[in-house]
This record gives sequence, C-alpha cells and structure tokens, in this order.
Amino acid sequence: MGKWIAIAALVILVLWFFGSYNGLVNKEEAVNSEWATVESQYQRRADLIPNLVNTVKGYADFEQETLTGVIEARSKATSVQIDPTNLTPEKLQQFEQAQGGLSSALGRLMVVMERYPDLKANQNFLDLQAQLEGTENRIAVARKRFNDVVNTYNSSVRRFPGVVIASISGFERKGYFEASAGAENAPAVDFSK
Repeated sequence: MGKWIAIAALVILVLWFFGSYNGLVNKEEAVNSEWATVESQYQRRADLIPNLVNTVKGYADFEQETLTGVIEARSKATSVQIDPTNLTPEKLQQFEQAQGGLSSALGRLMVVMERYPDLKANQNFLDLQAQLEGTENRIAVARKRFNDVVNTYNSSVRRFPGVVIASISGFERKGYFEASAGAENAPAVDFSK
C-alpha cells in the first residue's frame, strides 16, 4: 500500500510541476504577444511619419531642420530592436529613449505646423495628424496592456512555488515600460518663434 501512495504522490508532483511549468510558458507567451502589439503600434507610427513629412514639405520648405530632425529620430527609433526573450529594464529603457526622441521631434513638428494656416486646413495633413494622434493613443494602451501581462508573469515567477519552477526552468523577470525622465513635466509650447 505504501508503494502505491508513493507512486501516486510522485505522479501528482510531476503533474503539478508540468502544470505549473505550462502556466509559466503561457504567461511568458502572453508577454511576448503584448510586446509584439507594442512594436506593431510603434511601427504604425513610424510608417505614418514619412507621409506626414512629405505633406509638410510642400508647405514648409524652409523648416528643413525640423523635418530632418523628425526623419533622423524616426531612423533611430526604428533601429532599436528588442528580442522578446530579453525584455530587461535596460533594453526597454534604451527602446523608450529612442521612441521618446521621436515623440519629441514630432512634438516640435506639430508646433511648427501652427505657423502654417494653409497646412492646418489641408485635408491630407488633418487626416495624417488624426491617424498619428490615434496611434499615440494605441501605443499608450498597448504599453499598459504589456505592463499588465508583465506584472502577472513577474508575480508568477517570484511567488512560491512558481519561483522554484522558474529557477529550475530558466524563467526570468521581464522589464516594464516606465515613464521617461522628465515626463512629469508638461512640455513648453511656444508659438512666438
């Protein structure tokens, strides 16, 4: 009888281990999926920028410095790639710095647009501006969802007994998106220049 109890306990332990392991795999895949959504939204923004820049070029030929800044910031932002299996806080900060530079350049471009009433009335520009604003909202939602699944995953990896399975199986904590330095300060908008 004792032999059967030991075998049953071992079977239960093995089933529990596999169930817990598979749960961690599912949560890690959810993190990877949400990361792909974040990247997709940033790519959407990057794809809209050339159209926005080309529309603005026709109206603001002498604002070349601002347009060049947007183009360079887009190039930097799209060059920073993160492997979903290596979502460390440092890598996410590097990614966010590149994206923050692009956001800043776009902000300067929008301020320049205020100087051109004809451009502000141009339907193509208005459509692109609305798409860009919508994309920024989608990015914010995607980042929040990403942080939510990272929270669930990290909690599972850190809580007992998940911490044991995670350490045995190589599951590591993932990084969160965090606000950029200075994000608590509202940007200054100056139309007098």
